[in-house]
Amino acid sequence: MSTLLVIAKAPVAGRVKTRLTPHFTPEQAAGLARAALQDTLAAVLDTPARRRVLVLDGAPGPWLPHGIEVVPQCAGGLDARLAAAFARAAGPALLIGMDTPQVTPDLLARGLDFGEADAWFGPADDGGFWALGLAEPDPALLLGVPMSLPTTGELQRARLTASGRAVRDLPELCDVDTPADAARVAAAVPGTRFAALHSGLRTVTR
Repeated sequence: MSTLLVIAKAPVAGRVKTRLTPHFTPEQAAGLARAALQDTLAAVLDTPARRRVLVLDGAPGPWLPHGIEVVPQCAGGLDARLAAAFARAAGPALLIGMDTPQVTPDLLARGLDFGEADAWFGPADDGGFWALGLAEPDPALLLGVPMSLPTTGELQRARLTASGRAVRDLPELCDVDTPADAARVAAAVPGTRFAALHSGLRTVTR
């Protein structure tokens, strides 16, 4: 079986989801980040995998469920941190972030199936990507790809195909970066911690 990697920041006010402010307070934004991370880790726990690893910037807290291995993020840009995360897997792996609480075990299991694919790519609707699966991780596939741009996903996928790998796509998802993203994702997955918290915060802040 393969490894599931989640790269994330600890949900600390002022350090995460800063683009959700000033619509939400820093504490509320951190609460939404925590809920998104909890929903993501719940889906990870319900997905068959050899290892489930949280690659964390910061310290784990009471939000961390049992069954998740925690390792620290390395220093450097996001491309370097993603490459280092794959190195932790030492084998086939699917990496996701903490920005898609709508992710499901079925989607994750699909991205871990390397029977007919060398790589899986999950595009995000902001031009980035929410998932990357590699049957044979190689730092050269990530290092130097410019991150956090509207063209990041296109450039990353092109890097995969240029390497000769057979790439298959996962469905496009919305990352939670802005208040509009948060509202959209919460409406799409009403049964999640993220949606419940978002609904409560909207009630309070009206």
